Amino acid sequence: MQRLNYTRRFSTEGERAMKASEHPDVCAAFFEQVRRSRERILLLDYDGTLAPFTPDRTRAFPYREIPELVSKIMRCQTRVVLVSGRAATELLFLSGIHPHPEIWGSHGAERLHPDGAYQVDSLPAEQRTALQIANQSLRSSGLTERMETKPGGIAIHWRGLAVEERAAIEAKVRAVCASAVEDYGLQLMPFDGGLELRAPTKNKGDAVSTVLGEAGKGLAAAYLGDDQTDENAFRAIKGRGLAILVRSEPRPTTADVWLRPPEDLIRFLRDWIAACGAER
Repeated sequence: MQRLNYTRRFSTEGERAMKASEHPDVCAAFFEQVRRSRERILLLDYDGTLAPFTPDRTRAFPYREIPELVSKIMRCQTRVVLVSGRAATELLFLSGIHPHPEIWGSHGAERLHPDGAYQVDSLPAEQRTALQIANQSLRSSGLTERMETKPGGIAIHWRGLAVEERAAIEAKVRAVCASAVEDYGLQLMPFDGGLELRAPTKNKGDAVSTVLGEAGKGLAAAYLGDDQTDENAFRAIKGRGLAILVRSEPRPTTADVWLRPPEDLIRFLRDWIAACGAER
């Protein structure tokens, strides 16, 4: 098996990103575990991990080789789970993975099973009302084209805009959403390319914990993600699997290792296939 030159990261989120050492032994030990395990789970964030960021979020397609590699991993006794801030149904069309894997959307508030069964968390009436009011106010503020409405939240995107434009949108969003945060307990959370107003229900870590809790003994698992919303997932998998930051440049993180996309990411997926005993 070809070894990846993992870049080992410090496991303290508050540390500054420092130049890290190469640790190919981490890769060798993990893929040996994948080879020997009776059960395998691969959890994957989408935007920024499987797909590069793009100003037009409706065209955020995965790196060219990703759909075929993930489909092959699904066929080699691995449970593949996409965990995304997007609405779950969006990934059915964007990911290009057929048949589609299990998908947790809206940061874990939605669960779409491979057989099409669908579950979504319901919000308290007051929080639903607060989101509806915020939705109307944001639209009245001229942000309709920047908004993404999904179960339990509203995301406002500004990727691709100039610094001044981003700052103006952020100030407007924070002012409009202040009441929803202060009076109704909603959260205004940053992500790579915007802000999201959402109910404090599920996060990606909850999705990871649920999936791992459904697994048996002898498990090999990994979670791959890129931004701050993935830190909850990194923490959730600690002690039960490998947390992997997929990003062009390192940043302070609780992840165990760091991969640069797309080359390192593709090699990781190919090595997973090889560890399962399938051809790459």
